[in-house]
Amino acid sequence: MELLELNALVRKTTGNSPARALRREGRFPAVFYGPQTDSLMLSVNIKEFEQTLKEGKSGQVLVNLVIQNGERITQPAMLKELQTKPLSGDYLHADFYQISMDRKIKVMVPVIVRGKAKGIELGGLLQLIRRQLEISCLPHLVPESIDVDITDLDIGDSLHVNEIQTEDDIEILADMNFTVLTVTAPTKEEEEVEVEEELEEGEEEAEEETSEASE
Repeated sequence: MELLELNALVRKTTGNSPARALRREGRFPAVFYGPQTDSLMLSVNIKEFEQTLKEGKSGQVLVNLVIQNGERITQPAMLKELQTKPLSGDYLHADFYQISMDRKIKVMVPVIVRGKAKGIELGGLLQLIRRQLEISCLPHLVPESIDVDITDLDIGDSLHVNEIQTEDDIEILADMNFTVLTVTAPTKEEEEVEVEEELEEGEEEAEEETSEASE
């Protein structure tokens, strides 16, 4: 996985008023911190940040943070937290955490289903219980997704986390062998709807036959 480049400027002021001034300039406040660096207060361009989010291909945003502070400093980082306004979705603040390219990180990666389970073809329903899985790997090896093939799953079958195969250098983190997805039988309500539809069709046919006979 290639780290995306994101530019940031060092800021000197804090508080609501400076934050509002930043947003009028098309920027919003952020902070960069980690085990091998002092915390830096930053500001990030809103449009550039949005583009970075769009180009990110995994559940975790990893960037090469290009910090301008009289000199150009590049630091690999992961987006640790993003605060937004509840209604508008406007960005309020971002936390970037320093990472090392030769040390494993823990990230959340989306689960992508491949194929069509034979149980679904028989009327079953796919229930995706875990849409993301936490993995541990080096930053440049973070996959876009964890792909699972469900072709052989029948009605009543489940896929557990320990059954998912990954590359040797990617570890799925799980304290227990939890269920990731399952193929369930059609619900009783659906079966009743089908029966009702069949009855209605039968009644309509009977009414048509009665009407024809009376004519």
